[in-house]
Parts: sequence; C-alpha cells; structure tokens
Amino acid sequence: MTDAAALPGQPRGGVLSGRATARAVNVLAPNPSAMTLDGTNTWIVSEPDSDLAVVVDPGPLDDVHLRAVIDTAEKAGKRVALTLLTHGHPDHAEGAARFAELTRTSVRALDPALRLGDEGLGAGDVITTGGVEMRVVPTPGHTADSLCFHLPADQAVLTGDTVLGRGTTVVAHPDGRLGDYLDSLRRLRSLTVDDGVRLVLPGHGPVLDDARGAIEFYLAHRASRLAQVETAVENGHVSASDVVAHVYADVDRSLWPAAELSVRAQLAYLREHGLIGRERPS
Repeated sequence: MTDAAALPGQPRGGVLSGRATARAVNVLAPNPSAMTLDGTNTWIVSEPDSDLAVVVDPGPLDDVHLRAVIDTAEKAGKRVALTLLTHGHPDHAEGAARFAELTRTSVRALDPALRLGDEGLGAGDVITTGGVEMRVVPTPGHTADSLCFHLPADQAVLTGDTVLGRGTTVVAHPDGRLGDYLDSLRRLRSLTVDDGVRLVLPGHGPVLDDARGAIEFYLAHRASRLAQVETAVENGHVSASDVVAHVYADVDRSLWPAAELSVRAQLAYLREHGLIGRERPS
C-alpha cells in the first residue's frame, strides 16, 4: 500500500464525509463510479459562529442526499442560505433546483442556464453570506463554466472537478479547452504561492493537504501527456481513438471514452499551436 503522504497533493485517508476545515464540511453523495470516484463531494461552508451556511454543489438529483445535506447543516445549528455551483455537470448540479426548492435559496453559477435567481457568478465576485468570505476564481478548462472558490480564512480552495482528490481530471472537449485548463491550473498555483492556499477541497476524492504539490503534479502530467500524444501522432496514430489506444493502453478500457475527450482537447491544442496537422476522421 502506498503512503497517502507520498502521493501528489498528500491526500487525506479515512472517511471522506465530515469536517475538513474550520469552515468546510463535506457530505458525500451516494453516486460512486469510475468517473465520480467515491461520489460527489457536497460542501457546506460557514463561519463557525454564524447560523447561515453556503452549499457548494448539491450533487445528483437524489432526495436522500439532498436532505442529508440539509440535516447536516441543521444539526450544526446552520440554515442553508445560498447554493453555489462549480460547473454544470449533472453529478454536481442536477440536484440544484430541487435543493433550492427544499431550502428556499437561490442558485448562483457562471452559466445563466443553471441559475435560480437574479445573481450569477464571475471573476472578482466575493460571497459573504453569514460572514464567510469565498472568492470566485474562474477556472475554465474542464468545462467552459468551471469555477473554483477560494476560502482565505482556511487557506483552502474548493476546486470542483478542476483538481480532484485522486487521479486527474478530464478536459471535456469540445466544451473544455486544454489551453484554458493549463491557464486555470497556473492561476490556482498562484494562489498557493501568493495567497497562502494550502488545502484543496475537491469535488471528488479526499482533501489534499499540499495544494501546490497537487497543482504542480497536474501541470507536469499534462505536459507529459501532450508530449505522448504528439509523439503518437508523429508515429501515425492520428485519430483520437487511435491515440487513446496507443497512449492509454495501460488504462482500464472503461475509462477510454473519457480519455478520448481529453485526447481530442490535446489534439486541438497541438493543432492550434501548429505542432501537428489536422486530425483525420475517427
């Protein structure tokens, strides 16, 4: 067994649900899969002395889970006053409308189609519900609408799917773009260098106690994959499906469809930068 502290980002072991920081509690959704890992992390964020809480990513449309989130907040003496979304994928956002109905809250997101209420989210916005400070960090790449939330008081960042607690994320081409994703990772790395961020509170998987180490691993991993894809194309593996079969040969085939999304994003990036020619039809 590998020591968790030796893995990128130093993931925490043990139970995933429960308190992660002074201000953040996770309620794990019952939707484990190869893509969602142990399930979706639904975060309840609040100041310790406040009776109001913010919920980030209610998760799937599962009444048992949604009510468990509310119950967890209420047992801590909190009322859910606002719902935020890191992005619109169903495992994070499908339950948002129902959760808003149960809590009588608005839903704020970057994508107007996901909002319930008049306010969206964008660069420079700061959430202050119940006195908690959460700074909106645009991090497109995994999807065009991906956001992270910087929680300065806990030296933490809630990353949705931009950085996971285990493994690496998919750049969901064509909505996701690799160039944007690399810029987003660099933006998050600057938070670790300039703003004291130490912890990653991810959308899936365990909390990471070494945010900078995790992000630098992600950047190195992407550079390595890009080099592998470029070499594969040079060797005649031109279509996305051929590249996946060559580069991801040692990866479980059940993950190949997701890998192909990332490969398509990598091929698009390489073409945009003039490093390869046009992709042949699959």
